[in-house]
Amino acid sequence: MIINSTELQNNFGKYLMLAAQEDIIITRNGTKIAKLTAVKETPSVAQPDKVYEKASEYSFDGKKATYEEFLVLQQESDERYEYIDGEIYLLASPRTAHQIAITELFGIFYNFFQGTNCTPMVAPYDIELRRTPENINIVQPDIMIICDLEEKLNEDDYYKGVPSLVVEVLSKSTKRKDLIKKLDLYMSCGVNEYWIVNPDNKEVTVYLFEDNNISNNTTYKNNEAAQSFIFNGLSAEISRIFRVN
Repeated sequence: MIINSTELQNNFGKYLMLAAQEDIIITRNGTKIAKLTAVKETPSVAQPDKVYEKASEYSFDGKKATYEEFLVLQQESDERYEYIDGEIYLLASPRTAHQIAITELFGIFYNFFQGTNCTPMVAPYDIELRRTPENINIVQPDIMIICDLEEKLNEDDYYKGVPSLVVEVLSKSTKRKDLIKKLDLYMSCGVNEYWIVNPDNKEVTVYLFEDNNISNNTTYKNNEAAQSFIFNGLSAEISRIFRVN
């Protein structure tokens, strides 16, 4: 399919979806200048259990996707996406170790917060974070602790606040996003505590954010228990999270 640059910019979400079926050739003043094509990942034959959670950036002519274009894509697709600083990321199915860590941690959090005003939530659940009124980001943390749920629900039953604590479980293909982009986003937008869970080296790093900066951080491993900075008594044994023998 061949379209001009104006048509692409006006209907970005539509052509992003069509690119999954066929290559989109973009022209400017009648000259071919770019191609929008799908990224296809094939798991290694030697590793049949590996499912890619690939972070892909979609851009055109130096222009990143707008928030409106992201919303169109999100509405037209059954896939899960995040939108961080103008870049769109596709979230695919995680590995087994990833899901075990989430399940164990969510169970610990669920029991700890029973009878409190804080509610543990698990992905998929959109969280809207704003660096500025114009810079809107949409993320889906693996786990989040929300302590103002009822106050920050809008009329459509969507949460519009900022979680007190978020958890991301790393995968090989999303380490950069979780360790750099999301850490900076959470720190800048009012999240108080960030847990980074690494199934590969069986470690958990807990960050405390204060005044839009890292004020403390600790890494836990082996027979230790990860400790929360902001919730007194909240802890998770590393051996339970990763099922270490």
